Amino acid sequence: MNIEKARFNMIEQQIRPWDVLDLDVLELLVVVKREAFVPLAYRALAFADSEIPLPQGENMMTPKLEARIMQELAVQKHENVLEIGAGSGYMAALLAHKARHVTTVEIEPELKAMAEKNLADYGISNVNVELGDGVQGWGDTTYDVVVVSGSVPSVTAGLLANVKVGGRLLAVVGTAPAMTAQIITRTSDVTYSTVGLFETLLKPLRNAPVPSQFKFCLLYTSDAADDLL
Repeated sequence: MNIEKARFNMIEQQIRPWDVLDLDVLELLVVVKREAFVPLAYRALAFADSEIPLPQGENMMTPKLEARIMQELAVQKHENVLEIGAGSGYMAALLAHKARHVTTVEIEPELKAMAEKNLADYGISNVNVELGDGVQGWGDTTYDVVVVSGSVPSVTAGLLANVKVGGRLLAVVGTAPAMTAQIITRTSDVTYSTVGLFETLLKPLRNAPVPSQFKFCLLYTSDAADDLL
């Protein structure tokens, strides 16, 4: 396989048509070699328009979704980033090339080890890979940017608390088949502004809380109903 030709085709046939036109993002996809973060058994699919299987039943996002997330976040060199869901480490690698520092949290020990090795082998030193469940937030530190690399039915209060005032969080919110990528900006200590970006589908984040389906119904006895007439 001609890897550079396959990368070019990925960018021109998948990513540009999905409204990713930021030249910095497109160049980033050339600089950070996606195939270096794909499991060896699936290396031939590194540039395909599909999710790639990872250990423990997880997946890498499609290339176009990774690129669109990077475009929407517009990470700056002075910013610190929190990612929930390290996977193979590829999204953290993309973020690391734009940010000051990245903390990525992974619930699966096998994936944590994979992400750490991939990032180290690639020479990326401004990423810390932490083991844990970050769906409810990660400590008391606040970040300029928070990225949730898995879908959630709703964004938890703990994750919102990890966003600095003036910072932003990107997550795919909802349940299949209706999910929307949202960017949430913290506008004050207690207020947030949410913008819907685009519709997509993404594997749910492990342990993401499911909103209650309970609906309150008011029942009347016949005597109570008579009193209302």
